[in-house]
Amino acid sequence: MKKIVSALTLILSLSLLGITGCSTVEGLGKDIQKGGEAIEKTAKKY
Repeated sequence: MKKIVSALTLILSLSLLGITGCSTVEGLGKDIQKGGEAIEKTAKKY
């Protein structure tokens, strides 16, 4: 039970950090775009 509570606490904490990191929908879109570009760059290496 403690592991489940710890995992949920970690997930919620990371979610809150992500939400506060990009306070607008535009900021969220830019963050997602950068993530996609990083994935593309890695995929092109292989």
